[in-house]
Amino acid sequence: MKSSKRSFLAVLGCAAALALGNAHAQSALDGIVKSKTVKIGIPTDYPPYGFVGLDLKPQGLDIDVANLIASKLGAKVELVPVVSANRIPYLQTKKVDLVVSTLGKNEERAKIIDFSHAYAPFYQGVFALKETQVKAFSDLAGKTVAVTRGAMEDEMLAKVAPKETIVKRFEDQAATTAAFAAGQTQVIATSVSNIGMLSEKNPKLGVEYKLLLRDSPCFVGIAKGEDALRGRVNEILLAAKADGTLNKFAQKWLKRDAGELPL
Repeated sequence: MKSSKRSFLAVLGCAAALALGNAHAQSALDGIVKSKTVKIGIPTDYPPYGFVGLDLKPQGLDIDVANLIASKLGAKVELVPVVSANRIPYLQTKKVDLVVSTLGKNEERAKIIDFSHAYAPFYQGVFALKETQVKAFSDLAGKTVAVTRGAMEDEMLAKVAPKETIVKRFEDQAATTAAFAAGQTQVIATSVSNIGMLSEKNPKLGVEYKLLLRDSPCFVGIAKGEDALRGRVNEILLAAKADGTLNKFAQKWLKRDAGELPL
């Protein structure tokens, strides 16, 4: 009888734990609805996705997306600055409800957090001044291109640039960017975030996107088990994709269309 009683209590304990788990899965969205506040982790040192403007307020593509999500949730947004190292821990420790911070999706991260549908591209590309005519990779023939030695952009450029391209390799991103900004090369192959920082420091330079080397979309990070919140965020992003809002954000901050964003 004692053994049966212990088994019965064990079953009750498991059932209670499952019930608590199910309740917890809804807790983030329930908390947002109840408090009418959503805490979203955003970057403040990574233009054009997130940086501090002249008014000392965060701005950028990720901030626009965070504000959009908060608005559609009917909540006031609390923007919490994060960096690459603490984005995921902040989700896991519930310091934020969501992370909108150029977060890429991979298998390792998917084991510990969930992801929304993609909301924006993050990409490596070919950039040059507006007056520099580059509409196809064949246009790089005879032009000087700055790239960081051994970087992903270096590897990709080698596959698509014509042999007549004059590739100037530098040892780090800072040297690559400085050489282009100083006019030592006509073109630079780098990431959109690096160009964002360059444009912020040199707004009169007039750098623009020319060609795509590689796309790596951005996703909203959500804590594991918060299925209701993830579903609601996906609804918001799908609607914003359908009505052109996400494309407007990409054009505003990245100077290109959002393209095909994966679900």
